[in-house]
Amino acid sequence: MLASTSGRILLQTATGIGGRTALKAFTARALTSSFPSPFAVSKPFSTYSSSYNKQNRFNDASQNYVRKLSSERIVSSDRDAYNVSETIQGSGACSKAGIDSLGITGPSTIYRNLTFEELYDHEVANEEGEVAHAEYGDTFVVDTGKYTGRSPKDKWIVKNIGSESDANLDWGDVNQPTTPEVFDELYEKAVASFNKREKAYVFDGFCGANPNSQKKVRFVHEMAWQQHFVTNMFIRPTDASEIEDFEPDFTIINCCSQVDEDWKKHNLHSDTVVAFNIEKKTAVIFGTWYGGENKKGIFSLMNYWLPMQDPPQLSMHCSANVGKDGDSALFFGLSGTGKTTLSADPHRALIGDDEHGWDEDGVFNFEGGCYAKTIRLSEETEPDIYRAIKTDAMLENVALKPADSKVVPDYFDVSKTENGRVSYPIFHIDNYHKPQMAGHPKNIIFLTCDSFGVLPPVSKLSSEQAMYHFISGYTAKVAGTERGITEPTPNFSACFGAAFLTLHPTRYADLLKDKLEKHGSVAYLVNTGWTGGPYGEGERMSIKDTRACIDAILDGSINHSHFQKDPVFGFDVPTELHGVNSNVLTPRNTWTNPDAYDAAAKKLAKMYTKNFEKYADKGSEDYTQYGPQVPSS
Repeated sequence: MLASTSGRILLQTATGIGGRTALKAFTARALTSSFPSPFAVSKPFSTYSSSYNKQNRFNDASQNYVRKLSSERIVSSDRDAYNVSETIQGSGACSKAGIDSLGITGPSTIYRNLTFEELYDHEVANEEGEVAHAEYGDTFVVDTGKYTGRSPKDKWIVKNIGSESDANLDWGDVNQPTTPEVFDELYEKAVASFNKREKAYVFDGFCGANPNSQKKVRFVHEMAWQQHFVTNMFIRPTDASEIEDFEPDFTIINCCSQVDEDWKKHNLHSDTVVAFNIEKKTAVIFGTWYGGENKKGIFSLMNYWLPMQDPPQLSMHCSANVGKDGDSALFFGLSGTGKTTLSADPHRALIGDDEHGWDEDGVFNFEGGCYAKTIRLSEETEPDIYRAIKTDAMLENVALKPADSKVVPDYFDVSKTENGRVSYPIFHIDNYHKPQMAGHPKNIIFLTCDSFGVLPPVSKLSSEQAMYHFISGYTAKVAGTERGITEPTPNFSACFGAAFLTLHPTRYADLLKDKLEKHGSVAYLVNTGWTGGPYGEGERMSIKDTRACIDAILDGSINHSHFQKDPVFGFDVPTELHGVNSNVLTPRNTWTNPDAYDAAAKKLAKMYTKNFEKYADKGSEDYTQYGPQVPSS
């Protein structure tokens, strides 16, 4: 069947036939044939419980897809703009696609930058997952096997002695060094694996909406759904000339079906490897199918490249949106703290949900899509994300259940993982900010998931306190975001993203300090974690209350509140806010035992001060004095 697909794509390239017409012709052929798998891959996908026959689901999927495209469903101009697809066949396919320079010369068919329609065709044909009948449109679902989150202990960076990266990287548990010799062996293994394949998927795109710092990125993948993921997440070319004679700033070769059998000899932690060589502008991935490794790998590199520019730019693990008056806001936070949820605001335009830069002109998105958690997702609580799950989105590790001879997503079934995800192109959010850039932010919001139930839902920080909390990056790791995390675990993650920082945290802190001073931005700490007690006793802060706190910050009404200083942490806490119970604003009042709260507050304060010891006398200023004051008794 994919031979038919190839013919369709080549015909489209040669004659300019529209994708919709070609898709109808293809599907008419496809419905009379079976779906052979073109790849001999070891698939980790679990079998979802359903009495509905798989083959019927695939056939229905193609029929439903065409009906959606050809009936009342309007295909957005943003979606149509991504139409640079190219299928290259023959002995010179790798050379024409530009991957022969990597040593990859074996595949005789290269699928480069497939359109959304074509990706769907391939996913279904390859039997790479399931098609779920989500409420707003059929959505492809994949299962990534045992890795349902990142594997940070398996991430390595080559220590090229005497190089620029060697001199600047913050070597340690986050940036684990490996040798050039180990990387070269892994690289040769990756190339050899692809040279045994008949087909490969190549995506050429961009990271960073600001042309002054935008990076060209290339991904070489085994499967269509992996190209679908990076197509959703990175900035897509809209004209073939953008990727003509493409010379990537960095390339990731993803051999997820292969493992490193020599991992002990290589002094690694397991046969799963995510290894980067900055000087060679290449990374290889072995043993993990998790899509987020592609995304966060490039983000780590942006955290290296941007602060090293002249003038330096601040790279940030945050979401961003902008109001109708051009007032942008940043939401810093780790996975599970609400960055994606809270930045998707019906009254403001979304810039991006996870990764941004801040330069002399303002803030800009790194990505072309969003990657949201789906645990307990409902239209009532998170309407924008819920409605974004439609055709062209892709679900990862989300349970399915039968419903009227079909299968539908079950966001409340977390038996597989609590880190179920959906990736979707940013234009699935109706009120996204098309320029993907905005002016300097008026408000900076640090999101924390406090598992002790100590921190208030919102507090106002002085500029010095803002630096202390930015460097501290306190939160709780939420279940499922990393392998082995099954319940909230208190954690300090510098700059709210230590796992992705390639330079020392104070490098980013100094850049943020300069930005705050120059542009007068105001910082707040917002707790989306527990209230009324710690995890296991209290309850998670309601989205309603958190939304009310965010609204008060963004509309300025919080400035009219009366504030009281927290006796331990020193920040200013509002005593009243519209839409929030005043007792919730003062967390001690929500505990049945105030003495237990005091003990928990003292315990958390000690954790803060202990963690910050390693940052004393580092960077441009020592912010130790702006942290919590631990009571002596």
